[in-house]
Amino acid sequence: MSIDELTAWRPRLQALASAACGDDGAHDINHLHRVWRNAQALLASHPEADALAVMAACYLHDLVNLPKNHPQRAMASRQSAELARRELAAIEFPAAKLDSVAHAIETHSFSAALPPRTIEAQLVQDADRLDALGAVGLARLFYIAGQMGSALAHPSDPLALERERDDRAYALDHIDVKLARLPAMMQTAAGRALAQARLAQLTAFRAAFAQEWAL
Repeated sequence: MSIDELTAWRPRLQALASAACGDDGAHDINHLHRVWRNAQALLASHPEADALAVMAACYLHDLVNLPKNHPQRAMASRQSAELARRELAAIEFPAAKLDSVAHAIETHSFSAALPPRTIEAQLVQDADRLDALGAVGLARLFYIAGQMGSALAHPSDPLALERERDDRAYALDHIDVKLARLPAMMQTAAGRALAQARLAQLTAFRAAFAQEWAL
């Protein structure tokens, strides 16, 4: 895959993605840019992967974006994959790559819990999950929690030392309930290394938050 071919397709993929973006600041075009940037970092360790299929999946994985608490949330990635296949065919994207793109989109989702069977799908899943970690991931966590009406933290036990964690009720709980699990779930060694570094930022924040919260 040549750099020229990626450069030629990127604005066309961005246009498709931008047309589908709503007003969700956690899943806007900047999120898609970051996912592709994460994927590029991972591609450096996997030159065997089809970079164009990876880029297409990175930009189109949220064509259907349902709220975290929507009853059909687990179906959103499948719907995105089906829509991406139609949209890409309409702009004459290479037909031989459509299955790869669709599979990567369908399996990227944490909610869908589908195993990625190709290196392209593994890279896209890792790249998307990396954006849930680190400084930007922390901002996205509280943005989404605000959308869902969650409190920042439990009023007297922010670290859940004497209660069950509940990330629907308390935003801070989401770090332990989901985000701390992501490094071990990464599909690639490069993804795991980056995820561990970003999780360390969240862990440090959680400790600092709890110390201030208790004052």
